[in-house]
Amino acid sequence: MAWHSKAGANEEPPTDDIHHAYPTADVPDHVHYTIGAVILAVGITGTLGNFLVIYAFCRSRSLRSPANIFIINLAITDFCMSITQAPVFFTASLHKRWIFGEKGCELYAFCGALFGITSMITLMVIAVDRYFVITRPLASIGAMSKKRAVLILLGVWLYSLAWSLPPFFGWSAYVPEGLLTSCTWDYVTFTPSVRAYTMLLFCFVFFIPLFVIIYCYIFIFKAIKNTNRAVQKIGSDDNKASQKQYQKMKNEWKMAKIALIVILLYVISWSPYSTVALVAFAG
Repeated sequence: MAWHSKAGANEEPPTDDIHHAYPTADVPDHVHYTIGAVILAVGITGTLGNFLVIYAFCRSRSLRSPANIFIINLAITDFCMSITQAPVFFTASLHKRWIFGEKGCELYAFCGALFGITSMITLMVIAVDRYFVITRPLASIGAMSKKRAVLILLGVWLYSLAWSLPPFFGWSAYVPEGLLTSCTWDYVTFTPSVRAYTMLLFCFVFFIPLFVIIYCYIFIFKAIKNTNRAVQKIGSDDNKASQKQYQKMKNEWKMAKIALIVILLYVISWSPYSTVALVAFAG
């Protein structure tokens, strides 16, 4: 593995412990401490917040709808991301280098890849689910059962696993990155194999899901706009069925708005990282 491929001119291996002879970044100590503290704070917040979501889901039967199963899967992946990444990153930052060995690096990066990809694909599934419920309400009635939702999520996890495992088998690799206190897939080695994996990874786990999400929400907004035009007519209509259908549409739109906020925060959070990785990929 290219453990020293990320060590530039300003980086040198530690000399005090031959067992931990991995590259280190030549940056001030306070940079390591500050970033480590920020990541720890984010990790603690993510752990507690997502744990409360999972707890509420387990305690309340009324929350166990097919749509909410997708939400709880998102909470599970974010919870796992928080507990597997933040403490390790914080500890490595305190030591100002990666201290968990090559296998630890691979496992850390694998967990980050698996849970990160699963989160993105789950957000896409949530957007598609909202799309069908809001734009095709009659066709979607009874279409999504709990069993079908679980099968979809099983496919999501298998898809994510398929993109997370190749570095273990020689297609790219999991190596230290950034300040060399964390690990991810190798996006800087200029070999056809590594570059192909990086490009395909970006396409199939970020850009394509993002395009699907954007497509779904464009038509969701159009459906809501058309519904709002009929609000006055429905409001003056004594037909209780129409009133009930409109109220259901409003409730579905509220859930879609919450999902949109989560999606936007996710994209905003990962876009800088994606940009840096693509810049490195481009040389």
